[in-house]
Amino acid sequence: MYAKAPAGQTGRGHIITCTIEHKAVLDPCKRLQKEGFDVTFIDPPKDGVVTAKMVEEVMRPDTILVTLMWANNEIGTINEIEAIGKLCKSKNVLFHTDATQWVGKMPTNVETAGVDLLSWSGHKIYGPKGIGALYVRRQRPRVRLQALMDGGGQERGFRSGTHNITGIVGFGKACEIAKQEMENDAIRLGKLRKKLEQGVLSQLDTCAVNGHADKRLPHITNISFGFVEGEGLMMAVKNIACSSGSACTSASLEPSYVLKSIGVGDDLAHSSLRLSLGKWTTEEQVDYAIGEIVKAVKKLRVMSPLYDMHKEGIDLSKVEWAHH
Repeated sequence: MYAKAPAGQTGRGHIITCTIEHKAVLDPCKRLQKEGFDVTFIDPPKDGVVTAKMVEEVMRPDTILVTLMWANNEIGTINEIEAIGKLCKSKNVLFHTDATQWVGKMPTNVETAGVDLLSWSGHKIYGPKGIGALYVRRQRPRVRLQALMDGGGQERGFRSGTHNITGIVGFGKACEIAKQEMENDAIRLGKLRKKLEQGVLSQLDTCAVNGHADKRLPHITNISFGFVEGEGLMMAVKNIACSSGSACTSASLEPSYVLKSIGVGDDLAHSSLRLSLGKWTTEEQVDYAIGEIVKAVKKLRVMSPLYDMHKEGIDLSKVEWAHH
């Protein structure tokens, strides 16, 4: 998508996004920077929630687009989408939201949210992989996009190429089922997430849930464990499907850029687990996960001299380490 600067403005225009967006937004924004657009990357607070006030503080007369995710894929925090939508509308700025983690999990209304462009993906709502959708507002304002590829004119001229009929039908059916079951799923998964977090935190010290305590999705939790080596933790819980960051960057040994952006140190970012609950997750599976995680962390801490020092009441931040 190429946005154009308003008449009379110099340059190609100003775009606002956030440092904890998915790479699917961050990388295109970085590409647009190279092509002459000015991009502001908001640094979120420790709770990970981007507010309308934060957006307003960096908005400029030449701002043409705000792109912020509805809910974060790693820590589950929910941004102030409706308030940001109203702000953008009052300033005549286009507003795009990556709603991949939100759609199908929580009620979605582009009108009340003031969203002009909304993208989401099929596989996050139990639909086929390799299919997604982009909502484009037709009026008030009418959003005009430039095609990324030419030839054929499919998808109303936005994206050429033979239609993926099976993917489209499967995606549509997944949306239909999600709408029917979404409310009950959210209640059930919220209870399971609370059980998981309380089960782990009640048995382990020096660990914490990352992100806002309340403004977050019911099916995602991200927990940091102090005095545990990250790779060792991942190996120790290999019977649980989890990651130390987003699924798209799980092969990387780098600590999560999302956690680092909200102020989590490298050591804790390395030793964090992102756990997702789904439609078929049971209480028994949650109990099993709690047991495996607690057992793994306790085992690893037995081998940690730093944890022994911590238990003795030594302030590790004041220790002067000698280098040989």
